[in-house]
Amino acid sequence: MKHYLLSVHLVEGAPAPTDEEAQTMFRETHRINDELQAAGAWVFAGGLRSPESATVVRTGSGTTTMSDGPFAETKEHIAGFWIIKCADLDQALAWAERCAAACGPIEVRPFDDLSRA
Repeated sequence: MKHYLLSVHLVEGAPAPTDEEAQTMFRETHRINDELQAAGAWVFAGGLRSPESATVVRTGSGTTTMSDGPFAETKEHIAGFWIIKCADLDQALAWAERCAAACGPIEVRPFDDLSRA
């Protein structure tokens, strides 16, 4: 089984969902979580706080610096994610389609199959 990351995108400047829309998204996301678990595809999932809550840690020349804010200056940020196990990319994309219907755009990325020697 391969592992895939399904990441939920938050678009800066997009209208915030109403309370009713947010509750529907949460309900649908919980339903999909239950389905992933029942199918044996669930590994881990979680939501992230806003990009403004991020701290970026950099090292170089023997020093470490820490700065506020997201690493990337972009209008799209990861709002949450699932790590799932699937037989192949097609199966991961099928789950992503269901997730996107629940909570918005989803990016699908496979994990590297790097083995430790």
